Amino acid sequence: MKGKAWTFGNNIDTDLIIPARYLNTSDPAELALHAMEDADPKWVSKKAEGDFIVAGENFGCGSSREHAPIALKAAGVSAVIAKSFARIFYRNAINIGLPIFESAEAVDSIKAGNEIEVDLANGEIKNLTSGQSHRAQPFPAFMQELIKAGGLIPFLKQKKHKK
Repeated sequence: MKGKAWTFGNNIDTDLIIPARYLNTSDPAELALHAMEDADPKWVSKKAEGDFIVAGENFGCGSSREHAPIALKAAGVSAVIAKSFARIFYRNAINIGLPIFESAEAVDSIKAGNEIEVDLANGEIKNLTSGQSHRAQPFPAFMQELIKAGGLIPFLKQKKHKK
């Protein structure tokens, strides 16, 4: 995965990721139009498919809404790299197939606009702009399969069809 870094601070809650006023839909395409709107109103028009969100501590705190990782994934975010994640966001992200990586060192070294590349299999985060490389804990093989399948439901459907 390769793309541009969009940086955000600590405690980016689910209301900043997808404002509650848009929770009257569960359509991923519609949610994508409003991703990060209250954190940066123009983010959706500036980001590109495959870009990354890089944030501080406690990313995804707040409500347990699954809409937050769905909005980011549908907006084309390759992955979220943060110092730490709220546990419910972490689980929801995995369930819908949005890769997330915890690495304080990577977050501290990545600046807005840096070109970065992430290897899902080994957790390597390369800052192509600065030449620095960092490690995050890679996901176990079965979770990598789940993410590659597009989330828990597609993963289970694939498993069912293989029987």
